[in-house]
Order: sequence, then C-alpha cells, then structure tokens
Amino acid sequence: MTQCSHGRPPSWAAEAGCLYALTVFVVGFVLGAIRALLLVPHLGETVAVSFEMPFMLAVSWKLSRWSAKRHDMLANTDDALLMGAIALVVLTIAEVSTAVLLFGRTVFEYFVGIWSVPGTIGFAGQLCFAAIPVLQARGNRS
Repeated sequence: MTQCSHGRPPSWAAEAGCLYALTVFVVGFVLGAIRALLLVPHLGETVAVSFEMPFMLAVSWKLSRWSAKRHDMLANTDDALLMGAIALVVLTIAEVSTAVLLFGRTVFEYFVGIWSVPGTIGFAGQLCFAAIPVLQARGNRS
C-alpha cells in the first residue's frame, strides 16, 4: 500500500475528506433550506446564493481545520490536497444524490444548473471548499 507523506495510508486523507465533505453538506443542506424558504422569495435566487456563500465558506474553513486536526494533517500539503479532492467528489455525489432523490431532478439537470448565475456562484464556492485544506496546510507550514 502506498503511503502519504507522513507514512499514513491514503485512506487517512480519504477519511478526513469524507468527514469534511459530509459535515459541510449537512450545514449546507440546513442553510440551503433557509435560503430557499426565506431568502429566495424576497431576494431572488442569485442574491440569496450570494448572501449564503460567505457563511458556507466560513463554515468550510472551520470544518476543514477540525477534520485535518482530527486526522493530524494540519501542515501537510500533499495530504491536504488529497483531502480536498476527495471532499469535492464526496460533496458532489451528495449534492447530485439529493437533487435526484429528494427533488426529482435528473443528473443532467443538476449539471446544467451549474451554468446559471446562482449555479456558477455555487460551483465557485465548491472549488474554494476543495482548496481550503491546502490553503490551511500551506499557512500552517509557515
């Protein structure tokens, strides 16, 4: 089995990425419900998503640090890169599954939605979410 740079198997970073993604997903699901029910009717989808994004990124920052610390990966950029990549895949699977199973959308409709303005804002937030572990690890190495 190959090892990450601290001698741990890659499954350690995978576990950290899964934990990070799923905890952020749960918070995002709750905030998304609040956004859809309270903000969208008054502000529209684009403004509501723009309002929600800073909160999601702040939560992501905290939860990434918590997961990395829990897995002793605070300063290792290789492990953090793997953690962020796995987290992005897990988050995407969770979001697509929710769209299909709870909201009756197709996988195609989910991905087409990314090309709308609110979808693009959300996708940019997801890319930031995936980069957060590496940004934190680089900052912790200094």
